[in-house]
Amino acid sequence: MSSRVRADACPGVFATHDAADGPLARVRLPGGVVTADRLRALATCAEDLGDGDVHLTSRANVQLRGVRRPGLAARLTEAGLLPSPSHERVRNVLASPLSGVRGGLADVRGLSTTLDRELCARPSLAELPGRFLFGFDDGRGDVVGTDVCWRAVGPMTGVVLLAGADSGWLVSRDDAVSALLTVAETFARTRGSAWRIGELDDPSALLPDGPREAPRERPTRIDPTVGRIQRDDGGEAVGVAPRFGQLTAAQLRTLADFGDAVVTPWRSVLLPGGADVERLHAAGLSTDPATAELSACIGAPGCAKSLADVRSDAATLVADGERVHVSGCARRCGRPSGAHRDVVAEPGGYRVDGRWTPASELADALARKGPS
Repeated sequence: MSSRVRADACPGVFATHDAADGPLARVRLPGGVVTADRLRALATCAEDLGDGDVHLTSRANVQLRGVRRPGLAARLTEAGLLPSPSHERVRNVLASPLSGVRGGLADVRGLSTTLDRELCARPSLAELPGRFLFGFDDGRGDVVGTDVCWRAVGPMTGVVLLAGADSGWLVSRDDAVSALLTVAETFARTRGSAWRIGELDDPSALLPDGPREAPRERPTRIDPTVGRIQRDDGGEAVGVAPRFGQLTAAQLRTLADFGDAVVTPWRSVLLPGGADVERLHAAGLSTDPATAELSACIGAPGCAKSLADVRSDAATLVADGERVHVSGCARRCGRPSGAHRDVVAEPGGYRVDGRWTPASELADALARKGPS
């Protein structure tokens, strides 16, 4: 059992993070789903109250930085983005972003919305840590690294995963939301100082009594969410990769013109209904999958803990077919959950996959394939 000695400081709307560039507010988007109207509302909030941009996160949420003017909570509530003030920091839900669009064993669309509604209706779950994460995986294994996840093993059946591990508890799709909330309630009641299920000595103690199958290892894959994507119904979806997951208010409104969207855990945005790609490019929005391979934390001067202006340094890099994440300090904020090249700022340079290199040689260090 982990023993935490400090309070959970995960930011939200009411409890913002005091960053070097001003208060940072995180807005939860359960399942990454956001309607066109809410995209426009976020754009207006960023312009009127923040630094003018909307920043995507690795949990498929969004952040507003430099929020120095009042009124954000009221605007988000009016837009339907803040349904429960008491639960706003615990509405953390990932879902396979391509579900119902292309591939997958089951369609998990709608499950995040149902869980969010029922989560907010249970007062005890407001006490969950802000880092606790729910997941609905359509079978491909792209969002299994959560605290508690329903992973499809067929169109209407799935298995419950605890901290990414198969528990052997088979649950129907219709009962998936109830199963995940049952686990969460037990965790909230018994967690002690733990923030994540993986910190418990025996995560299986969170499961209700009942029959279990033998746990199995299942393959995982992350399918491309950027570019032109042929839908299973013969139509076309389009995914965009904002540079470092940062969107201007104008770009957000351009996305909204093509309907509802899905923010992915890889800081891309999927437009399931398709889009005019030339118009996206004219707005400065990339549909090149290579753009999504390179990510970076906010770095200096936005973060006082950062040892470098990592986004300026990263802007000159090429990922070249490998995921690369550049961090300003050892906390590695925003790093992807899957395999990636690890680039961390240190005084005078960077450590690339564990090997120190001067900042001037960063591109050459990344050109060496694989860890050194």
